[in-house]
Amino acid sequence: MTQLLNGATRVHFIVGDPIAQVKSPAGVTQAFNDAGHNAICIPAHVTPANLAGWHAGVSLAGNVDGIIVTVPHKFAYQALCDTSSERAAFLGACNVLRRNADGRWHGDMFDGVGYVEAMRSKGVELEGKRALLVGAGGAGSAIAYSLVTGGVSQLAIHDPDLNRRDGLVQRLNSLGLCPVVAGSPDPSGYDIALNATPIGMKEGDPHPIDSSRFTPDMFVGCVITAPAVPPMIQAARELGCNTLIGADMFARVRDLMVAFLLEQ
Repeated sequence: MTQLLNGATRVHFIVGDPIAQVKSPAGVTQAFNDAGHNAICIPAHVTPANLAGWHAGVSLAGNVDGIIVTVPHKFAYQALCDTSSERAAFLGACNVLRRNADGRWHGDMFDGVGYVEAMRSKGVELEGKRALLVGAGGAGSAIAYSLVTGGVSQLAIHDPDLNRRDGLVQRLNSLGLCPVVAGSPDPSGYDIALNATPIGMKEGDPHPIDSSRFTPDMFVGCVITAPAVPPMIQAARELGCNTLIGADMFARVRDLMVAFLLEQ
């Protein structure tokens, strides 16, 4: 039975610009309810210019326990954390913050962990695989980190923002785990091809990865949630590829964030 709101309800926000497109508030609130926790997730539309002021304001409310962060605030919010996980600090980005008993905010980044968990649920083993990732933004950076720490033998990253791409390549190579190189939209020779950009959301968008070069043995994934099956994924499925859609990823990310938020 759904918990009715009352004065004891704990409050969590999901903050973004824009925010109307997010589907997380209902699912996160239901997950709290399923765990027997009297809490709610509320969307907040906050521009980058107002982010620091908004954060300071909501921090004054003693019943605000958590903040989920979406586009475009994942990088900016890292600076608003008092402490953060090792991966969030490495990436300079976070997608969720939990208020500790001392009132300080602790951040983490689960986009990459959730994506890799979703891949493994599809039967994909990363160890020894060559991966191509398109997109070096917040989600892309997190996925890249989880691929490298998860055991891929090589990672190629493509992003039209060359400074962003090269900066991520350099930081990932500093881990010394596998070669990380600049890539292209051509997936030839890769075992895994992933899109972590918004390309494909609009009708008429090109495929972010050259689907004419997919082969049936490739694993093809995308972070987009609308449309539910992006055209690039549909093309991969028609070839017989194992695929992953955005909804698969975000279900895993949501579960990880809720578990994090409920930790004491």
